[in-house]
Amino acid sequence: MTNDLESRIIEHYRNRGNKKTFAGRYFAYCLIYFEAFGTPDQAIEREKEVKDWNRKKKEDIIKAFNPSRRFLNKDIIVRPPHDNADFRY
Repeated sequence: MTNDLESRIIEHYRNRGNKKTFAGRYFAYCLIYFEAFGTPDQAIEREKEVKDWNRKKKEDIIKAFNPSRRFLNKDIIVRPPHDNADFRY
């Protein structure tokens, strides 16, 4: 859960290769799915719900939202981070 998706994607990108973080270990910085909510409580509740799902159910919701699994970073990030000239979407 985040209230600033753009910053979160950039944070994950900057952590790439950092074995101390999940995103870093798995180079997980390409967004393929997200949901927006009116309040943090709603987002947290949904996050808990989705965490309990099996992999197939998670893949099904991603497929319904983004059938081609296109990276959505460019849709979210207005300007790439200045300190990362090699930033790629």
